[in-house]
Amino acid sequence: MNRRRSAAAAITVVCALAVLASPDLLNRAYAAPMPPPAPVVPLAAPAVLGAPAAPSPPAVPPPPVELPPGASSVTKDGKSLDDVRKEIDLLYQKAASATDAYNLADEQAKKQSAEVVGLAEDLVQGQLRIDALKDQAGAAARAQYRGGGLPPEAQLILTDDPQLFLDGVGRIQQGQKATKDLIAELTQAQEDLKTYTADASTQWQELEASRVKKERAKKEITRQIAAAKKLESSLEKEERARLAQLEADAAFRAQSAWLGSGALTDINRAASAPGKKAITFATGQIGKPYVWGAEGPSSYDCSGLTSQAWAAAGRLIPRTSQEQWRLLPKVAVKDMRPGDLVIYFQDASHVGMYIGDGAIVHAPRPGRNVTLAGAGSMPILGVVRPDK
Repeated sequence: MNRRRSAAAAITVVCALAVLASPDLLNRAYAAPMPPPAPVVPLAAPAVLGAPAAPSPPAVPPPPVELPPGASSVTKDGKSLDDVRKEIDLLYQKAASATDAYNLADEQAKKQSAEVVGLAEDLVQGQLRIDALKDQAGAAARAQYRGGGLPPEAQLILTDDPQLFLDGVGRIQQGQKATKDLIAELTQAQEDLKTYTADASTQWQELEASRVKKERAKKEITRQIAAAKKLESSLEKEERARLAQLEADAAFRAQSAWLGSGALTDINRAASAPGKKAITFATGQIGKPYVWGAEGPSSYDCSGLTSQAWAAAGRLIPRTSQEQWRLLPKVAVKDMRPGDLVIYFQDASHVGMYIGDGAIVHAPRPGRNVTLAGAGSMPILGVVRPDK
């Protein structure tokens, strides 16, 4: 029975590693058939899946595939394919930065729009309050007119009834206090109305500024993506295949170097209960397309995926990768556990969720789908923990 369980666990992980290492994982077509896979040491299932916590070797992508004999690494225009790859990567990174700016401006616009609506309601209520107070003051004036136009003090002096005189003194004092309170309340209501008006004007200006930022970011995203697609489309079919291989090779080298550096000493640290829920959600989106600005359910951008995954786990986190990096608790890379968010590039323009075995789930970029990748396949800025 134990042998059958061990065999089942080994087969499960071997299959998982095959998926992680496959070209489909990175959504890239290889230029030549993959060589037979190297022998894989049976592994225990990752701790996040509830298997024993004993450490196991991290998943490593397959070694680079050699291009067929005679295959050129130079385009028909004489450009180095590796330079083309780097240029395309840079264009998509710029698009990712602009996407973060768009998402942040969108969040701010939503917040400011709600505040403008709230202030408008306050303005209406404030004006209604002032109108009611004015009606109350008018009623007091009309009552005085009905009393012959004499102020209460004069009417009191003219009475010859001691009891009426004493009662009148009390009423006059009450009336004076009520009048004073009414004036103070009316003054405060008018001041509040001025404040609401000023705040509404400020919020409206900020809302317009956020909308301008959104439009500017949208144009920048469109421009960078169009440039990247134009560059890709200028390549011949064989060149695109070789370019895809170069991308896979670069990812392999980066992941191998990262794992070899010892940066991650415990690859299968146990996830928290909310972390498991977040991972279940995120991995459930694998195969759905990347769309900038999207946060589900049919498509995602990188931070849309991570923010929605943690929302599904009951934790609201910032919408953008830059805000996730700025506001969430940071942990050392060596201490990261499944469910943590790995932030990439110096401008924090990309994010993925660590799932164990040295891998992340992420929404890569336009033209790609939500997928698994090596956690070290891109330059890591740092790690944050939403449930710390």
